[in-house]
Amino acid sequence: MTEITNTIYDKKLVLLVEDDVSISNLYEQKLELSGFNVRKAHNGLEALKTVKELGQLPDLVLLDLMMPVMDGEEFLRRFRKNLDYSDIPVVVLTNLSRSEAPKTLWHYGISGYFVKAHHTPKELVEEIKKVLE
Repeated sequence: MTEITNTIYDKKLVLLVEDDVSISNLYEQKLELSGFNVRKAHNGLEALKTVKELGQLPDLVLLDLMMPVMDGEEFLRRFRKNLDYSDIPVVVLTNLSRSEAPKTLWHYGISGYFVKAHHTPKELVEEIKKVLE
């Protein structure tokens, strides 16, 4: 069964920041089937560069924490320094439990926190829709 892509989310751009290619591809496919436009980056440094090159601001950032080159916490710290990005929702998608996550994440105004192993891609998409409402 294919999902209907003609939704209010057709024009919403999600920046997916995930270093694991198979996980990245899985979430990209699920998001696109749900009507989102997706751009991917494989680490925080690449994500910062991608945001500058997009030509438009993403409507939401889906952010892994444990990545090479620049981790999610450092990305978030640098991302939030730019006032143009201050209102963009960031949903953390990680395998770290909340108790293992850096405490500073909540100081940067994250909009959601998902442990990959505890939630299905469908549940994540539903949460993203709520955040964007």
